[in-house]
Amino acid sequence: MPEYEFREMRVPRGVSRKDAARLLADEAEYRHWELDRVRLYPDGSRWVRLRRRIIRQIRATW
Repeated sequence: MPEYEFREMRVPRGVSRKDAARLLADEAEYRHWELDRVRLYPDGSRWVRLRRRIIRQIRATW
């Protein structure tokens, strides 16, 4: 089963949907995060949880 690390972000209510999408696309492209969950609050702010896979290297024994 893969292991993931998580990162939570809060996007303020003044940020447009287009700008929020651009921000998340940059995180995905350059930092290898993927979208896990989004919660939209009544005041218009968004809570976003991103995840990325942890790749563990196994030490080679010769």
